[in-house]
Amino acid sequence: MGTASIHEGVRRMRFSDLLERTEARELTQEAAAEFLGVSVRTFQRWAERYEAEGDIGLVDRRMGRRSPRRAPEEELERMLGLFRDKYADFTVKHFHEQLQKRHDYVLGYTVTKLALQAAGLVRKAPKRSAHRKKRPRRPLPGMLLHQDGSRHVWIEDLPAMDLIVTMDDATSEVYSMLLVEEEGTPRRSWPCAR
Repeated sequence: MGTASIHEGVRRMRFSDLLERTEARELTQEAAAEFLGVSVRTFQRWAERYEAEGDIGLVDRRMGRRSPRRAPEEELERMLGLFRDKYADFTVKHFHEQLQKRHDYVLGYTVTKLALQAAGLVRKAPKRSAHRKKRPRRPLPGMLLHQDGSRHVWIEDLPAMDLIVTMDDATSEVYSMLLVEEEGTPRRSWPCAR
């Protein structure tokens, strides 16, 4: 018995219990549908089928049927054979491009990649880490100061200026705020010791 049929059996048991509770007015159809993770209309359709056909009306009618949009097995086998025989050292992207150019291949890149991964011919790429990693704040004030500038028209009737803010990482306390014409490092000549 597969997991799909187990899930279907659990769904049927839950549905019949929830249907009894809705008929006894202990529960609304909206709440029962939400509990099952379906729309209210789906719950109503299931109730109509259950009344008309009994428990057999709740059997998933899609079980065992192949999707009409699924890629043809022959084309997938041809693609896997070409990869094994001629293109084993190619990346999936380059392999897909060559299939389209040289072999009249019509299936998409994602189908190709997933089929190659399922066959064990290519490995899945390692998961990337988050773009911005959250780091803990410093434990003591003064350990790390942030300084950043933002250009804006801060005061009416004056040109846009840069607001430079210095802030403590640990406490978010603002140490200074300066309005300057342009953010940058002042160029000064420092005396050299000889």
